[in-house]
Amino acid sequence: MSVVQNGMSADALTEARWRKSRRSGAVGNCVEVTPLPDGGVAVRNSRFPSGPALVYTRAEIEAFFLGVKDGEFDDVIG
Repeated sequence: MSVVQNGMSADALTEARWRKSRRSGAVGNCVEVTPLPDGGVAVRNSRFPSGPALVYTRAEIEAFFLGVKDGEFDDVIG
């Protein structure tokens, strides 16, 4: 695997095991995530699987997921 950096082609993450939520629709309206060897997480748009991957540190993604669980972003979709 090449050096992992934000905005790199998701295809370059050759060992990635991308997964999406069970709640995602069948028409590609979802994001996918994969854990990285350094503990970080990469995120990509399922409609553009070869497109850029957003790369987050473990601390960044953990803070975001905890905020989602706590309802901090409910107003975005409400």
